Amino acid sequence: MTTTAAAIVSRNPADPADVLLEIPAPGPRAAADAVERARAAQTAWQRGGAATRSAALHAVATAIEAAGAELAALAVREVGKPVAEARAEVARTVAIWRYYAQAPYESVGAVHEPAVGEGLLLTRRRPHGVAALITPWNFPFAIPSWKAAPALAVGNAVVLKPAPEATACALRLAEIVQLALPKGVFTVVPGGPAEGGALIGAADVVSFTGSTAVGNIVVRAATARGVPVQAEMGGLNAAIVLPDADIERAAAHIAAAIAGYAGQKCTATSRVIAVGDALGPLREALAEALRALPVGDPADAATVCGPLIGERARDQVVAAWQGLTALAGGSAVQGPGWYAAPTLVEQVPPAHRLLAEEVFGPVAVLLPARDLADAVRVTNAVPYGLVTSVHTADLDTALGGLDRLDTGMIRINAPSTGVDFHLPFGGAKASSHGPREQGRAALEFYTSGRTYTLSPATTM
Repeated sequence: MTTTAAAIVSRNPADPADVLLEIPAPGPRAAADAVERARAAQTAWQRGGAATRSAALHAVATAIEAAGAELAALAVREVGKPVAEARAEVARTVAIWRYYAQAPYESVGAVHEPAVGEGLLLTRRRPHGVAALITPWNFPFAIPSWKAAPALAVGNAVVLKPAPEATACALRLAEIVQLALPKGVFTVVPGGPAEGGALIGAADVVSFTGSTAVGNIVVRAATARGVPVQAEMGGLNAAIVLPDADIERAAAHIAAAIAGYAGQKCTATSRVIAVGDALGPLREALAEALRALPVGDPADAATVCGPLIGERARDQVVAAWQGLTALAGGSAVQGPGWYAAPTLVEQVPPAHRLLAEEVFGPVAVLLPARDLADAVRVTNAVPYGLVTSVHTADLDTALGGLDRLDTGMIRINAPSTGVDFHLPFGGAKASSHGPREQGRAALEFYTSGRTYTLSPATTM
């Protein structure tokens, strides 16, 4: 009996009849073989020196910048990203590669005096070997890049397994990157759980971004092998609005964080907590702001809320608000693609899934709070802790609540979405596992520390 390989199919979420690619999944053996080829290429890449690695990463940045319009259009078509956001992602991707192109010249250790006698004590960080990167579809260029660039900068080889929905983007990114690197140093293995599992079972370090359920599986598998692992997972992010905030400005920020890219960001706002007298004005301003957001074709420069990534995703979002009081939205949008209107609901029962699960769509819950302490309590009362935005004109009030928020990132008078690639990225509780991503934290994750003792062979 012949077994047919599973197919990887990528469709345009704005026009499901538009199929970007349909290819057979390579299977777990191919994934394991890719790791072995990467391991064979890694030693020469590491030993090639800082100048070689820096020049290669600079070349990648330049090539991505030159292909910017093409890559943005591909992200619009394959993952439904509004074109303004797609262009911004490509620009950010270029900046990421340029930032890490300087990293090969950074110090990798320190020299210490011995406690007794002559000699030297050295610390030095060295690459792990082969990094397995498992990435989602929502940032098809930026997330693979902010994992791959630091891993490569410190001398690792990389094998990337993208989400099936972003396969075309990953393959195009690989074509660009591979032109600047030695053969085998950067490889893409398309596929699903079988290929991802094989990478985890063979690589020397693992970085994952995706759902909490899958992330927990990845962490257990890597931990069982004793290899370093980081996992960035779900969020159920809150925006806290105090009565002294600029309500109109806060509403605009929060609406964009709820519905930008159809809420398909781990940093999207899912809960809006209005403190005291802010509730009434915020209810009206936020509902109006959400109703005003342009929904439609992601190729239209005016679009803010494009399609959901697939039919199942759209149906899950619509099901989540069924039976609730909608202040804005609360309906699917007719058309050939998988759209849902930006939605704000209130009077949600305490046990409702919107207060416990990441729905990953353009929907948020409006919640009241008596004061800042109550708002902090409500914010922390979920399994996740990725990012919180706080909107207030009083810096003392903001600072007073910061340390009590159980989230990895806090943004004052700014949307919950948007991160700086040169700073650590990560959350608390079920949102993250292991060391932080981005910035210098990434360089440390993709290396292991060693301590050397150098004693003189003879005494003078």
